[in-house]
Amino acid sequence: MSAPSPPAHPSTDPRPQPPREPQLEDCCASGCVHCVFDMYQIALENYELALAAWLARHPGAAGA
Repeated sequence: MSAPSPPAHPSTDPRPQPPREPQLEDCCASGCVHCVFDMYQIALENYELALAAWLARHPGAAGA
């Protein structure tokens, strides 16, 4: 097992930003396979994973 990496500096490892939530009018309501709300949900789940990983690398930034 390898040694853990040192924490990255926030300037070279920026905090992930949440995806923009679609508005109701962004949906065409035609039953698309990849609805904007489905895509938002996937992006939100990916953001939450990326944020958790970032917070693990920057333990002092939890409230930032």
